[in-house]
Amino acid sequence: MASLHTTISPQSLLSLSKPGKPISRQVSASSLTTSKLPDGLVFSGTKPKRNSNKRANSVVVNSLAEEFDVIPVQSEDVTDMQEGVTVSQVERESPGEELVSQVSGFGNEGMLYFEGISSSGSPSGNGFGDGGGNQEELDRLIDRTINAAIVLAAGTFALTKLLTIDHNYWQGWTIYEILRYAPQHNWSAYEEALKTNPVLAKMVISGIVYSIGDWIAQCFEGKPLFEFDRTRMVRSGLVGFTLHGSLSHYYYQFCEELFPFQDWWVVPVKVAFDQTAWAAVWNSIYFVVVGFLRLESPISIFSELKATFLPMLTAGWKLWPFAHLITYGVIPVEQRLLWVDCVELIWVTILST
Repeated sequence: MASLHTTISPQSLLSLSKPGKPISRQVSASSLTTSKLPDGLVFSGTKPKRNSNKRANSVVVNSLAEEFDVIPVQSEDVTDMQEGVTVSQVERESPGEELVSQVSGFGNEGMLYFEGISSSGSPSGNGFGDGGGNQEELDRLIDRTINAAIVLAAGTFALTKLLTIDHNYWQGWTIYEILRYAPQHNWSAYEEALKTNPVLAKMVISGIVYSIGDWIAQCFEGKPLFEFDRTRMVRSGLVGFTLHGSLSHYYYQFCEELFPFQDWWVVPVKVAFDQTAWAAVWNSIYFVVVGFLRLESPISIFSELKATFLPMLTAGWKLWPFAHLITYGVIPVEQRLLWVDCVELIWVTILST
């Protein structure tokens, strides 16, 4: 019969009933947690008795029966909700085959610690998911929803405006007649806008084309259809609206005044002038303005411009000289910007691939 002298706490003991099969085990002094007990309470074998000779804050166990009956705890952790103590029994593979009681409680700030759960109570580890990952997925879902709403709203508005150009005359029309006359009447409305307010009309066209072109470029860069960078697309569209439309309007008029001749050699000269002087000016303006919109420093902007100026200029020579043979040889002056913007959509797609 083993005897054990130690001080134990009521917080480290569980109220246990007798199991179907008793467990015989020798309990060592290291398996119990020392603490303070009621005055003079002594456990001896089967019943407690008062011992006035011992200190008032300690308990002495004189002897334990050879068969120490313990019922296994059904769960791995038992939490005393009143005292804030978690007790779990772990059987260690040690030479002494000790039954060790592990006691853990609340942290300094009153938060219970579990494996797989952080001290702040947010789930982590296997089985609980990653809180940061869930938040990232939620942000991506919100972004996709906003982008899809923007695309749907813009597409619906544009399609409605194009198809309802003749809505005042629809009475008695069939669907075939509406679809047949819509392109012709939309073109007439565009020409009328060029006559009444040419700069604003060209600004709107360039803003739309630059926004769509940037969206196409992002898609070809590998981004999903509705996960495009809205800020980048807005920057590009803003530059197209405020600068490209208005400056191109005045540039084409200036080019006609600079080369007022109607001979055949004028077209190649205009193309050469466009792809050297005007391309250099416009590429520099676009690069600098976009850099400022990205809140980059002037030193960084101009250093990047210096490094990319010549490659940007020569890259356009793969397509634009051939396109501008049509621009200056066939297309009327007022329609040139629309033609150039349509070619730019194709050019952006080629560059992105």
